[in-house]
Amino acid sequence: MYRFLLSPRWLGALALTLVASAVMVWLGNWQLDRYQGRTEVNERIDAGLRMAPVPLSEAFRAPTGGPGTAGPPPAEDKVWSRITATGRYDPSNTILVRGRTADSRVGFEVLTPLVLADGTALLVDRGWIPPAPGGATAQPSVPATPTGDVTVVGRVHETESGAGTVARRNGLLETRRVGVPGLARELPYPVYGGYLLLDEQTPPADPVFKAVPVGHANNWQNFGYVVQWWLFAVMALFGYGWVARREARRAAGIDTTTAPLDRAAEPTPSASA
Repeated sequence: MYRFLLSPRWLGALALTLVASAVMVWLGNWQLDRYQGRTEVNERIDAGLRMAPVPLSEAFRAPTGGPGTAGPPPAEDKVWSRITATGRYDPSNTILVRGRTADSRVGFEVLTPLVLADGTALLVDRGWIPPAPGGATAQPSVPATPTGDVTVVGRVHETESGAGTVARRNGLLETRRVGVPGLARELPYPVYGGYLLLDEQTPPADPVFKAVPVGHANNWQNFGYVVQWWLFAVMALFGYGWVARREARRAAGIDTTTAPLDRAAEPTPSASA
């Protein structure tokens, strides 16, 4: 009954169906891996908010190069952990990161190097400020940094990819992305390989700064794609089986359908009947 499945046409259709299903299963597994990765990131973000701050050395390896170099990036499991460090701000090398959004407004994030006792520096994202009047790219007036020793508490952030050029305008460095290696080349000391999102500061930070919002990764979207691709794989196999069964029944004369009666074509009964 199903001997026709051994014909070249049906064998080709089977091979195509199996390849398509395998690709869909692979895509589902890829999305599952992304779902698990994003879930881990979200869990680290939440854990970082709850944890007590630890010393800088527990999250970063110190830079060992000379001035203008960046140290190794933080380990993946240390990103979003909460740390504390003490040093002195270097306002002469303040960095403005343009095109950043907070409360649906576009403005700047302000990073200032915190120079530590050993001469290395940690970039501290002090927060978001609005642009000056005149447009989203109008350079703002940056609040003054505290003098003397400053103790900061914040969350570890890895360097951002796709960093653009770094330029100096009106005495301040400007960039579009926080690419630590590129920023380090503009600074006169070795820099840690990530940066800090400021949560607390002693002395207190200027109230004009808004905390940089940290969004959770949309892991449930990836989970939806997992289900979608795996369903497509099952549907492809089911579709092949359904078409094969229909063909087998047709060849055996089982799947014959009776045409509906056309009452209009029937002869009209005579009055004598």
